[in-house]
Amino acid sequence: MLLPLAVLLGAVSLALAAWSLVGALRAVRPSGGQLLLAAVLEVLILVQAVVAVVLMVVGTPPLSTATFVGYLLTIVLLLPVGVFWGLADRSRWGNGVLAITAVTTAVLVLRLEQIWNR
Repeated sequence: MLLPLAVLLGAVSLALAAWSLVGALRAVRPSGGQLLLAAVLEVLILVQAVVAVVLMVVGTPPLSTATFVGYLLTIVLLLPVGVFWGLADRSRWGNGVLAITAVTTAVLVLRLEQIWNR
């Protein structure tokens, strides 16, 4: 896996989490800027997924390929589900859901790196 891409993913995820947490504390719904940042994050996640699959096919696969693929599928699907849920909730907790989703994304990126580098 590409470490600079993983670091970028972690930073963008945590930025989205912080922005969403502020929104939850202010009791507002997710904004267009947050959704744009979430879209950028999802594109970066998809780039990471493509890079990971290519490296698994042509390079050295991780020790636990099944676990790695499970985490990879989870990280690809998590953000769209979290954004949908966050938009569907009309209270302050829409931003709360988005914040939790972003933190979980950052943790999954870290976990993917740990599995790959063992």
